[in-house]
This record gives sequence, C-alpha cells and structure tokens, in this order.
Amino acid sequence: MAHQRRPRPRLSSSSYAQDTAPSNHQAPAGLDPDSWSALLAPRLAQFAGVARHEHVTRAAQDMNVPQSTLSRAMVRLEQDLGVALFARKGRTVSLTPAGRAFLTSVEGALAEVERAAESVRADADPASGKVAFGFLHTMGSETVPELIRAFRADHPRVRFQLVQNYGEAMLERLRAGELDLCLTSPVPEAPDLVARRLDEQRLRLVVPDDHRLAGRRRIRLAEAADETFVTLEPGYGLRRITDDLCTEAGFRPRVAFEGEEAETLRGLVAAGLGVALLPPPAVARPGVVELSVTAPRAVREVGVAWLDGHPDTPPVAAFKRFLLSRRGHLLPD
Repeated sequence: MAHQRRPRPRLSSSSYAQDTAPSNHQAPAGLDPDSWSALLAPRLAQFAGVARHEHVTRAAQDMNVPQSTLSRAMVRLEQDLGVALFARKGRTVSLTPAGRAFLTSVEGALAEVERAAESVRADADPASGKVAFGFLHTMGSETVPELIRAFRADHPRVRFQLVQNYGEAMLERLRAGELDLCLTSPVPEAPDLVARRLDEQRLRLVVPDDHRLAGRRRIRLAEAADETFVTLEPGYGLRRITDDLCTEAGFRPRVAFEGEEAETLRGLVAAGLGVALLPPPAVARPGVVELSVTAPRAVREVGVAWLDGHPDTPPVAAFKRFLLSRRGHLLPD
C-alpha cells in the first residue's frame, strides 16, 4: 500500500510568512510546499532562541527582530502544529512538555544545518578546500600522483577526494555532482559537458614473450587479425578505441577475455591467453613484449571534463587552471 502523508493545517492569510514579509508563503527550492519542512524551517531558529532565553523580548533583541514579529511567529507556529509549546506569563515563557520534546529535535536539526554549512564553506576555502577528482585506472600509479604533487607545491593544504573508474562511470558521477573534474579518454563530446584535450598516449600491441611476433619491434595492426584478444569490458573508453582501431585495420577482434583493469590484461597476456592494445605501463612487466603499432595510428586522447555551467569553488578553479596548463605535458614520455 502506498504511504500517504498525514494532512496538516494550511497556513492562514495572517501566518508567519505574512508576519515577516514576503507576502506569499513559498517553499524553499526542492521542498514540497505542503510539507512540514517547508512550513517550519524558517521558524525553527526563532523557536530555539525563545526557548533558550525563556523571554520573548530578550530573544528578539538577540536575533535582531521586532518583538511583535517574534511573538506572532511563535503563536502561528503553535497554531500550525496544533500544540502548545510555551506556557506564558507576560513576556516570560517556559516550555511545555511538548515544547521540550520539540526543542530536542529542533536543536539536533539546527546543529546538522550548522555542520552542513561549515562543511561546504570549508570545502570551498581557497587555501584548504576540497577537489573531487576522477581519473582512469591506468593513470593512478604514476600520472595522477605526480600531478597532485606538482599542484600541492603551490597549494599545500588543498584536499583531494580521488575516484578511479572507467570513463562512462566517471561522467555519470560528474553529472550527478559527485565529481568536480575528471581525466578521461576518449575526450567526451556531450552538450552538458565541457571537455579539453590535454595529451595523447601511444598504445602498444602487447604479446607474450614467447609469441611468434615477440621478436618484432613494430607491427601493423592488421598482422594481428588472426590473434585472440584480451580487452577491457564494453563501456570502457579503451575498449571502444580497441574496437575502432581493429575496424580501421580491417578486422573485428576475437575477444577471449574481458577485464576491468589494464594491468590484469597484461597478466593475461603474460599467461599466453591473448594479445592486447594497451597504454605503456608505469613499470615494465616480465613475460610480455610491447610492440609499436605503425598503422593505423594507435593513440588515445586524454582530456579533462567538467559539467557545463557548474560554478567552481576556488580550489577547483585553481586545479582546473593547473591541469589546462599541462596541455601537451600531462603524461610521461
């Protein structure tokens, strides 16, 4: 059975929204205008202030609002809830049992809002803020650590939330607001994203060291048409590039194994389970030979992407400028 929200009293024409102007009650963006959150959120801090002072005038002075406005707001709050929160004696008030129970939850909610505000402010701090940065697995062992080391030479306190994933998954997290920037390949073309090419990386045909081609230094990709390939899974940028290069060379690769990480594929090649088109490794792996591909031109472009129209915090803007300044020098030779 679908859950139905319990109906609640609607704001009257003389409600809090009218007391404090603007003239129309509007829910904050994203809140159901009929929800308790939309109704009560503007009043909770005022309620907590009155409860803390147990005196309307002193609370009004502390919050820099007219005493009459604050009094009306508390009356409307009680009317909308249908519960007496205060026992009144002149301008002195004390909490009823319902008011005390309500205050406990209100103080917790306000503290959570305070923590959230401090957190986003800290993340945006120019000197010590946070950058949520995504990148491909193949860039995790050498490229990204070196980039961050170089950037932190001038921004030593900036923090990074690092996410390794394949290209499409990172772009989805970018769209969801979970990442500020990502290094990916191929460089995406999408109307909601901004992408800049930074560098290109040559791909090599990796074969077992006892393979018939292992004595070669260079190869045309068409010469591997009869080989069994090991590749990344569909959806990975390198898999798309592999399929496109093989098509350009005149064949469709016979795929025996699919994986999620380039070094795993190198291990499969070393075990004699196939050949693979891969970027150069950070550290040479025994058991394989890496051949330069002369035709077609086997490279992958690497770029940085971000959400179009998404405002940058100062640390994100600084790191974006840094990445763009490395155009043509992003990847090790």
